[in-house]
Amino acid sequence: MLKHRGFPGRLPGTDFQFTIRRENRKKGATPITRRERFKDRKPADKKADTGFLSALITHFGDEPFERGNLDAGRLSWLIGREVKPVGEFDPADYDQLLQIDMAEAEASFPELFAKDAPEFDWDDDDWDGEFEDDD
Repeated sequence: MLKHRGFPGRLPGTDFQFTIRRENRKKGATPITRRERFKDRKPADKKADTGFLSALITHFGDEPFERGNLDAGRLSWLIGREVKPVGEFDPADYDQLLQIDMAEAEASFPELFAKDAPEFDWDDDDWDGEFEDDD
């Protein structure tokens, strides 16, 4: 499993996880399953989606990237919309290639693309930004 070094481990100041520490060798990767985003979702959940997509765009842009240690639960909120599989989709494969659909991302999260949009604060004191190498 590829570990995306420098990718935020979670949303600063929260328990919203963006990455996992180690692969599950017994059961395999947690499958990514598309989750519906209803209009009545909590603001914190919406902020987590925005922060995660912001981190994906910052780290990968519109280039294909490997799922690796990215959290399946967080990806499930974006899959099939802002994040699309490259090639045949295996929802339980750490090696699955994904790619951000920038047009869909801008339509769903226009605040990330606004000219006067503030930068996401990844330097929050509660964010450690690092994770152990458990290999």
